Amino acid sequence: MKLTIGHLYPDLLNLYGDRGNIQCLMKRCQWRGIEAETIPFELDDKIEFSGLDIVLLGGGSDREQMLVCEKLQKIQKDFKAYVEDNGVVIAICGGYQLLGNYYKTEQGTMKGLELVDLYTEQGEGRLIQNIVLQSDLFDMPIVGFENHGGRTCINDNKPLGKVLYGAGNDGRSGYEGVVYKNVIGTYLHGPLLPKNPQLADWLISHALERKYGKKIELEPLDDSQEKQANDYIYHRFVKA
Repeated sequence: MKLTIGHLYPDLLNLYGDRGNIQCLMKRCQWRGIEAETIPFELDDKIEFSGLDIVLLGGGSDREQMLVCEKLQKIQKDFKAYVEDNGVVIAICGGYQLLGNYYKTEQGTMKGLELVDLYTEQGEGRLIQNIVLQSDLFDMPIVGFENHGGRTCINDNKPLGKVLYGAGNDGRSGYEGVVYKNVIGTYLHGPLLPKNPQLADWLISHALERKYGKKIELEPLDDSQEKQANDYIYHRFVKA
């Protein structure tokens, strides 16, 4: 078995340790004997989504997002077809905002990829803190760090999780992130996946199922250290 991971524009969208997410996916595949490769795509590269099993769209500043916006519009049709065909995507912070219809800032409005029916508008002040979620996708809480000025409305889509500590999508709804088909968008970073091995395995298992046409049970790994770190954050901020 083999999985190919596409890392979109890592030179511009790597503000929050997204290479750590790539390394986590690669190692968790390799530890199980699953061949894995990562293909980084720069702005002028042609992206063949048909050859990708997981796509990572990372975070960047508003300026960097502006720089990639025009390029993203040129691949929107192919990216949308990949998503609707149950392609696996993990989009972090700025990448999460770009999934939607638009991102309205003081400098202007960026047209999004329209891959998921959501939108983001800049709010007053930044939402900066540790964050803990409870998601019905996983047994373990999801932990991370958020730092965003945008307030995201996910309309009728399913959130990634309920906020137990932190602000989340908009600081008001009590929810964070979005799940649409095999797409996960979230403001959590730091990086996200090493702290949340169940989320990493969700991406891997869904990518394998799509590629090979059957559900594949992943071999369990020794995640004792990851679980201890996750549990520490949970008890520090939720069960203090």
